[in-house]
Amino acid sequence: MKLPKIEMNAPVIVSFTVLSFIVMMFSYATGGASTTSLFACYRTSTTDPMMYVRTLTYVFGHTDINHYFSNFSMIALLGPMLEEKYGSKRLVMMMAVTAVVGGAANLLLTTNALVGASGIVFLFIVLCSCTSVSSGKIPLTLIIVVVIYIGQEIVNGVAKTDNVSQLTHILGGLCGIGFGVYYLWNPPKNA
Repeated sequence: MKLPKIEMNAPVIVSFTVLSFIVMMFSYATGGASTTSLFACYRTSTTDPMMYVRTLTYVFGHTDINHYFSNFSMIALLGPMLEEKYGSKRLVMMMAVTAVVGGAANLLLTTNALVGASGIVFLFIVLCSCTSVSSGKIPLTLIIVVVIYIGQEIVNGVAKTDNVSQLTHILGGLCGIGFGVYYLWNPPKNA
């Protein structure tokens, strides 16, 4: 009996997952110093170029293995379907825009450090509700997902005081709505 070959079906998702795991291992090895200096978004001097770099790179950093697994179990589940539908380049662009939107909002509106890919997770959750829809129609599942996931984050943002960035979750979901609706009316020609 011949074993099936393993296929690289989602290079963006696999690369993101592996790079984030490596970043987390470096964080453990450096006592968190590597994450703080390279992979956490926080306000510093406006002349510090790393503050701007970290508005994108924070999505690779995670506080611990549980935070990593929480985000990447969803990313690994949802990401390959999205990469197949939208293509690798479009997916990287959507992820980068979502990261920068979340990072910039964090810099402008909070004094907290931001780490993790949960904004990307919310982008993916919302985008998945748009994957099998005809052009020009808003799917009911999109509305349900938005009410459940973003509604929950709004309630949590008001009711809870914790280290979770509900703002980043909400913005990730809003980016998902924006990209999802855009691609509903302008379907990708070549993924």
